[in-house]
Amino acid sequence: MKNLRLGWNFKMKKILQDILPKNEEKISLKKETGIILNKFKSLKTVNFIVGGSYAKGTWLKGNKEVDIFARFNYEKYKDKDISKELKKLLTNRSIDFKLVHGSRDYFHFIKNDILFEIIPVLDIDTYLKARNVTDVSPLHVSYVCKNSNLNLKNEIRLLKQFCKANDMYGAESYIKGFSGYVIEVLIIYYGSFKKVLNSAKSWKVKEIIDPARHYTTDSEIMLNLTDSKKSSPLIIIDPVQKNRNIAAALSGRIFNKFIKTSKKYNSSDIFFTKKEVVLEKLQGYNIFKITPLDGKKDVVGAKLLKALEKIKKGLEMEGFKVYDYGWKWNNYAYFWFKTNPSLSKIKKHFGPYRKMKKYVDNFKKKWKGKRVYYEGNRIYVNLQRKNTSSQDIIKKLFKRDDIKSNFRYQKIYKQV
Repeated sequence: MKNLRLGWNFKMKKILQDILPKNEEKISLKKETGIILNKFKSLKTVNFIVGGSYAKGTWLKGNKEVDIFARFNYEKYKDKDISKELKKLLTNRSIDFKLVHGSRDYFHFIKNDILFEIIPVLDIDTYLKARNVTDVSPLHVSYVCKNSNLNLKNEIRLLKQFCKANDMYGAESYIKGFSGYVIEVLIIYYGSFKKVLNSAKSWKVKEIIDPARHYTTDSEIMLNLTDSKKSSPLIIIDPVQKNRNIAAALSGRIFNKFIKTSKKYNSSDIFFTKKEVVLEKLQGYNIFKITPLDGKKDVVGAKLLKALEKIKKGLEMEGFKVYDYGWKWNNYAYFWFKTNPSLSKIKKHFGPYRKMKKYVDNFKKKWKGKRVYYEGNRIYVNLQRKNTSSQDIIKKLFKRDDIKSNFRYQKIYKQV
């Protein structure tokens, strides 16, 4: 057992060497960040501080991005547009920025190959004072810094890389994966990368984690969260904000993928290496090339994901078993689906439950002349399918208004 632990530790050290920021990166980020902060150090009512994974010490090698919070005095600015106030400060210091729209507008610019994001927040010490979701972000930084050490920060890095390599990282609406903060909280709660994966093997839908023990029972948690905050398969109560589920953006697909990948994990470094899907090597798949809409990446990506999920659901509604599906997106997007190649020519068209007599009678009238069958508690009739192949059904689904409105153009790339 001891030898096994030593072997695992050696592998983890090797992986950490590959993902830890190098000294030159640290020196460069510290120097350039210091230059930016010095531009604002004389201000009395606005305090500029570092945030994000850089401030927490959990960023990965090559991630040249630094968040800076512009913390505005609460009493003076609580009723003002602090995005507008920050814009004035940046302009006065001749910073060539770009405005980014969000729940509250923020700004970014690139200097010496480093992306800086300047985010306006109110200076608060409790989430109860927050006027916007971003106001709580500095409290997240404080929580992670206070509840982690160097070892835990490295465990966080391992889990981040694990999620990145397996396309499970990012809370953006077109990814719906694990955010950096969710990963940080999971490591702090469970204690290590390995313990997170071992625990995930037994996660069930609506798994509830309350790291700060804000509540005494799971039932109390479900009663205190709004419907939108408890719709995700994993519920993690924010340690600094008891009415927030920090995993609310997580999709069922990524949740299930995380559990499945955790079960497969065997300490191999392949789980930390990004695996690029080679379309030409996919066998037995229907693959389509998609021209995305123009616009903001998050919006365009969300529309593509919506189309993908609707096609998958449409295939299942037709009776296909979807064994695998996915997508990738750069200039073009590619959707792929692996299903049983065809269906029988006869389709069971189900109606209402037997006990719903009024609706059963209406169903029989609608399908007068058809023989009625029962399966369990449901009534159904047999209908002739017009299309039985997966290729034909997918092409038909692509023509649906609610699907084709999410992209500009699609064409067949490869079919089984």
